[in-house]
Amino acid sequence: MGNVNMEEIKEIERAEREDLEEMNNEQEELKRIAPWKKQMTVRGFIVSLVIGIIYSVIVLKLNLTTGLVPNLNVSAALLAYVLVRAWAKLLHKAGFVSTPFTPQENTIIQTCAVACYSIAFGGGFGSYLLGLNRKTYDQAGVDSEGNNPEGIKEPGLGWMISFLFVSCFVGLLALVPLRKIMIIDYKLAYPSGTATAVLINGFHTPKGDKMAKKQVHGFLKFFSLSFLWAFFQWFYAGGDRCGFSQFPTFGLKAWKNSFYFDFDMTYVGAGMICSHLVNLSLLFGAVLSWGVMWPLIGGLKGEWFLSTLPESSMKSLNGYKVFISIALILGDGLYNFLKILFFTARSIHTRVKNSKLKTSSDDQQQHLDDVQRNELFIRESIPVRLACAGYTIFSVISIIVIPLMFPELKWYYVVIAYILAPSLCFCNAYGAGLTDMNMAYNYGKVALFVLAALSGKENGVVAGLVGCGLIKSMVSISSDLMHDFKTGHLTLTSPRSMLLSQAIGTAIGCVVAPLTFFLFYKAFDLGNPDGEYKAPYALIYRNMAILGVQGFSALPQHCLQLCYGFFAFAIATNLLRDFTPKNIGKWIPLPMAMAVPFLVGAYFAIDMSVGSLVVYVWHKLNGKKAGLMVPAVASGLICGEGLWLLPSSILALLKVRPPICMNFLATT
Repeated sequence: MGNVNMEEIKEIERAEREDLEEMNNEQEELKRIAPWKKQMTVRGFIVSLVIGIIYSVIVLKLNLTTGLVPNLNVSAALLAYVLVRAWAKLLHKAGFVSTPFTPQENTIIQTCAVACYSIAFGGGFGSYLLGLNRKTYDQAGVDSEGNNPEGIKEPGLGWMISFLFVSCFVGLLALVPLRKIMIIDYKLAYPSGTATAVLINGFHTPKGDKMAKKQVHGFLKFFSLSFLWAFFQWFYAGGDRCGFSQFPTFGLKAWKNSFYFDFDMTYVGAGMICSHLVNLSLLFGAVLSWGVMWPLIGGLKGEWFLSTLPESSMKSLNGYKVFISIALILGDGLYNFLKILFFTARSIHTRVKNSKLKTSSDDQQQHLDDVQRNELFIRESIPVRLACAGYTIFSVISIIVIPLMFPELKWYYVVIAYILAPSLCFCNAYGAGLTDMNMAYNYGKVALFVLAALSGKENGVVAGLVGCGLIKSMVSISSDLMHDFKTGHLTLTSPRSMLLSQAIGTAIGCVVAPLTFFLFYKAFDLGNPDGEYKAPYALIYRNMAILGVQGFSALPQHCLQLCYGFFAFAIATNLLRDFTPKNIGKWIPLPMAMAVPFLVGAYFAIDMSVGSLVVYVWHKLNGKKAGLMVPAVASGLICGEGLWLLPSSILALLKVRPPICMNFLATT
């Protein structure tokens, strides 16, 4: 009995020693953390700029072709690690000593780069801003009652940069006073922010460094292959519908209905990053629309719509494509919007109820890590007075500038938007912390319909589109900042340096994104329904604004009944997924993903399904290696082809055409 007690005592002493060692190590680590100003380096911001430019090109390509952009944060973190390591090696070979690469600097680079290329995705270049141009106006139907010819504003570098600056910085400061409540008091998970922090912390351990080297090797290998493949393909794309991107993989009849593999490594890589459910939903949507519905509705030409109308008319087949897509998007968006609001309200109610029962012993049970992280997070505080003053100043500037830029959106609507903005930002950021779903586009769509209806036929389309952009930008950026604060909290990065790097990244993005957009705008035929850059969401958003102005009279014959059916289908599938057992729910398709190929075509869904198949087979053959290498390989494929877009765009601007047109024709 005495021996047992002695062993227990020794075990307790050993555990106490380990706890003491851990405490000492943590305290040493806390002491080694650089002050917030030194966490931001010139090297870091140069790397952020490079990543921001590369990913702005990639994101705009995805945005202007399909509108579907996967989460590239992990890919950006890996590329940051690659570039800084390469920088350090070059300096070492030149005989210079570089400063150590810390998790804090890695986090700053990640935050700045993501803030930069997020503007390319969320800035409206493929949706609400492009929806203002003449080409989208023509496609929406010049004879549509609510489609006012005065509601046109062609893309311009000056007004786009100005609009982004006045709309984005307001959202940056809306929730800064609540950061402690969201991160420390409520302990919201922010899964994407947590995953990024785990990845960054993993890079900076001996074991993680070894794994990161393998990932870097894989990234560079597939980056090179993807870039060279894109370069090789270019030589055969010397005309319309030429090259490997038009290869009739399943025969010419399937090719005419957009069923073919187009050898686009960007989408194969995106398919490797997206979940199997997203890719299968895309494929299901492609088969349902281009394989079944559009051939059947096209066969009713002369009965459901005039046979003399061109296919691109909104009163013809194109109208069914656009409005059924909108029905799926709105059904899915409304369900998830209400679901997140319900979870948010229930969670807040539970926290308020439980806070009365909280005792001091709860604080004593906090893990040592959390105590020290919280201490750093609170110590490096951001003055509330500064945040409130900044929000007020940017709001006033925006209230003055936006109505001057867009007279259709009255100043009092902008004032109401900025009064409501903090509460909307809080609801969205809280919901994102619980579920990882950023519902900013749904808040934007609500604003679009409300403002379009209130502003009337003369001003409704422009007021709806601009108001949508205003609300969406504020709500999205404030949510992104909370994700970044969560990452910074877990990597012991100062909130001050995080906010400043987010602000610098946003400012860079407000310039880089419009410049990148204009590279595409001048080099390629954006918005052409038969071209590569269809910009489907520009047409979708303009038609949503027309619906808000005109009502259901905008729809072609029998389209309203089909829209009702697909709206109900979107809600029903979400209910089934949430209320059926997990082993059944995981196979129920996502309506939002299904909607994209309805308008764009089936080819990119096939590309992404190939990426999903590669991941599935790789996991079956070697699950451990696949888990490590899939993000690196996917990032290499996306970045390689994405980088080729820069020289190919410049060649197109210089009128340098590929020398060969590889085309496929049926034998006579």
